[in-house]
Amino acid sequence: MSDETKNGETADIDPNASKADLKAAADAMLKNARAQAAETMEAEADSEMSPEQEAMRLKIEKDELREQLLRTLADLDNTRKRAERQISEARVYAIERFAGDLLSVSDNLARALAALPDEDRANLSDAGNNLLSGIEMTAKELETALGRHGVKPIDAAPGAVFDPNLHQAVAQIPSDQPSGTIASVFQPGWKIGERTLRAAMVAVSAGGAN
Repeated sequence: MSDETKNGETADIDPNASKADLKAAADAMLKNARAQAAETMEAEADSEMSPEQEAMRLKIEKDELREQLLRTLADLDNTRKRAERQISEARVYAIERFAGDLLSVSDNLARALAALPDEDRANLSDAGNNLLSGIEMTAKELETALGRHGVKPIDAAPGAVFDPNLHQAVAQIPSDQPSGTIASVFQPGWKIGERTLRAAMVAVSAGGAN
């Protein structure tokens, strides 16, 4: 037989039940009776609240609802700001891979210009000067176009402070620059927004030679 009965119901007594079963049934009936009495007392207590107690209860409920509303509004504001930041970052960094592919073009143009010594430029024919001017204009226009999209060269001039987030040291050499600063540049570096697109390959100064 069941050890407990539902509220408001009586247990079915089996005449052949053992004393243990009868005791369990009696305990269940007593437990249900106590529960019903507690519920009745709680309902009566609620109905007998004074106006001051009812006003206090309503104030507590209002404060709880206000706190929940403020938390919800704060969560919504954080979500909005996070979405705006993600959209802004996506706009800035969407061309990161494409810009990285263009850096080799910029490198080749720079190498082409550096391959011609200054003393040889004076001996160029008109056609040679026009070609040289075209290469220079192309290199400058490419850098300008990259800059319009937030891609800019990293400062790696001799004497600049070495920054491991922006510069990649490939050598340490004696130079007239202060120790620990950049002595020379092997390959220019670029950044897009606040990210390093390609670190500048530099030699770090070891100070003056003995």
